Amino acid sequence: MIAIIDYDAGNMKSVEKALIALGEQVAVTRSPREILGADGVILPGVGAFGDAMERLEHYDLVEPIGQAVERRIPFLGICLGLQLLFECSEESPGVKGLGLLPGKILRIPDHGGLKVPHIGWNNLKFPHPGRLFKGLPEDSYVYFVHSYYLEAEEEETVRATTEYGALIHASVEKDNLFACQFHPEKSSGVGMKILRNFIEVVNEAKQGGHSQSL
Repeated sequence: MIAIIDYDAGNMKSVEKALIALGEQVAVTRSPREILGADGVILPGVGAFGDAMERLEHYDLVEPIGQAVERRIPFLGICLGLQLLFECSEESPGVKGLGLLPGKILRIPDHGGLKVPHIGWNNLKFPHPGRLFKGLPEDSYVYFVHSYYLEAEEEETVRATTEYGALIHASVEKDNLFACQFHPEKSSGVGMKILRNFIEVVNEAKQGGHSQSL
């Protein structure tokens, strides 16, 4: 079972539908017990960084998220869910993120006539092999909706990049922790392949035990 964390932040329904279409059992939940008992966890999200952190704290979800990652339960952040995994965001000065990965979230520069927010399809480059992108060629297109982007501190964790006014770190992977700035659940066949690859990681971890390094 994959737990989708419910903290009133947007795109849970579309993520749930995509996983069910792939034959996965899903629980949309804010129960720490369900989250920590799941085979995999997804943190979706759309909206503002500060508001989202306030809701995670309101529902007492910060500690269970940290525990899930510490226990090596496969964990996927999507869109705002990626940004929240990091330390801070220019969107909400003074607000601390979950701090599970080192890096910062910056506003997309609007020079050159680029529209912000960035809404639409962009191609991905793969600087380092990543399990989410197994079987996908470089320049696969995925769907973005965002005004802020990740600049990860640990470049070796960056699995996909795209260009939109800046070099955007579009996906990261470290041990059991994965994240995508784009929306795989809205990215057609490519996105479904990415989610299928995450399910494969979840199943491998379930067979091997979460305590083992993936």
